[in-house]
Amino acid sequence: MSDTATQNQPASKPGNSGNSGSLARLETDKGTTSISEDVVGKIASIAAREVEGVDSLGGALSGALGSVVGRIRGDEHKQSGVGVEVGTRQAAVDISMTVKYPASIMDVTGAVRQNVIDRIEGMTGLEVVEVNIAVNDLAFSGGDQDQNSGRVE
Repeated sequence: MSDTATQNQPASKPGNSGNSGSLARLETDKGTTSISEDVVGKIASIAAREVEGVDSLGGALSGALGSVVGRIRGDEHKQSGVGVEVGTRQAAVDISMTVKYPASIMDVTGAVRQNVIDRIEGMTGLEVVEVNIAVNDLAFSGGDQDQNSGRVE
């Protein structure tokens, strides 16, 4: 791998940097555009929620925190369950989410991955090098059925 390729990759995995203020700097002959990691995170969050079969992003704790943020700032600002790392020309994304039962987890995660890549690359010009997805739960429609037993009777 060349030095240029190494410099363009995110410095570390999403969520590990502790620096939510990183900026992607896209330089052209007409000037420089800086894009905040927070902006890339919002794009990823919205793109993931656009996919049929996604119930919610994040786990129980991040869902509760996201709910509070949503009530204060509006649902479009919720980013729970999404971590991003941006480099000068590339981005990496981590998403944790709940899938609606009985949707195909592979189909939903594949569609989320593609939609996140398309939206980020289309809106920012950054190359998305990876989208890692953790499915943490299944959401069931209807009443309080015993969804956790795993038994078939």
